[in-house]
Amino acid sequence: MLMETAYSLAEQIETRLLLRHEIFEHYFSAEARPLAEACREMSERFLRGGRLLALGRGPYATDAQHVSVEFVHPVIVGKRALPALDLSLLMQPWLDAIVRPDDMVMGFGPPEGDPEVWSALQSAQNHGAMTFALPGPSGRYALKAATQDAFMHQELIEILCHTLWETVHVFFEHRELGQDIGHTEFLYPFLGKQKQETSAVVDDVAASIQMKVHDDKLLRTRLAREESEVMAGAALDMHSRLRNGGKLILLGNGGSATDANDWAIDCVMPPAGYHPIPAISLAMEPATITAMANDVGIEVIFLRQMLAQAQPNDVIIAISTSGGSRNVVAAMEEARKRNLMTVALLGNDGGEIYRRGLANHPIIVRSDYIPRIQEVQASAYHVLRDTLEVLHNGHA
Repeated sequence: MLMETAYSLAEQIETRLLLRHEIFEHYFSAEARPLAEACREMSERFLRGGRLLALGRGPYATDAQHVSVEFVHPVIVGKRALPALDLSLLMQPWLDAIVRPDDMVMGFGPPEGDPEVWSALQSAQNHGAMTFALPGPSGRYALKAATQDAFMHQELIEILCHTLWETVHVFFEHRELGQDIGHTEFLYPFLGKQKQETSAVVDDVAASIQMKVHDDKLLRTRLAREESEVMAGAALDMHSRLRNGGKLILLGNGGSATDANDWAIDCVMPPAGYHPIPAISLAMEPATITAMANDVGIEVIFLRQMLAQAQPNDVIIAISTSGGSRNVVAAMEEARKRNLMTVALLGNDGGEIYRRGLANHPIIVRSDYIPRIQEVQASAYHVLRDTLEVLHNGHA
């Protein structure tokens, strides 16, 4: 019976992953050029000293966290840090205090939108800032929700934000602006070596945006074909631990930290119709993290929190694009010593976590490019959250 349930879940997981393709490709085929144009304006604003200010509420605050860390800490070596801040904690007051005319303000929300976010964006626009309503009725770029599914909507937003980051760097470092394209040349080979007007590049950049979405499709398809059984097994074990009083304990660094935060919030503050699941994110404790990093070292920031928080029926969930971050590995080592169940969302070949068998359920997105890994990992953990709901309702 258990094998039949696992097989049925694996089929459902594969179907849910593949459902995303048409929605994402249709959206970006229509929006690639407007996004490219918006990125060109962003590059000009950054050159004038503008900043990216991001804000959102609930799970959408994690989108603001994600876009902020991606711009300040670029994932491609050699790319410069661009000024970005997450203002979600005090949206309107903070925005009113610091916004300047050359700034760019991104507001994140659910498919139906968030009037409080829209009000903040309107205030920023009144100050001359460039605004992105994600979603919303108005702004320099206003997204009309492509789906009412909250999880798919958020995944689309993550693809969009990564695309903005990649494309801004192309315009920002293009030869017309006195820079070389450097380490991003492999992303945009059509730019060549000659100085070009950026207006002539927009169509090619728009086409490259669609190529990125296609790359996502290939990775997500491979995940669906190769990892759905592993995901089903993970969901069944997680469900069993939760029924016995356990909780999910999530962790990750950088963009993966924001994904850990999002997954935890998706559990405790889920979309309408879902039941809450006990979960915490060890990445959501800045005072604790910085205290341990300062007093002991960055390697223990998750390990020591886990020692304090973990109980026998808990599930440790690591998110890592490399599978080799020392602080993540240290936590997973201790989890195995304690016989805690472990799940890992990994990139590349799974890294040290996979090679050493530190995860009971390793789920691998087989790519070496961080933005694409993270985009498909977001699909994976949202589908796992859906699957836990199916198991809770007894529909497997």
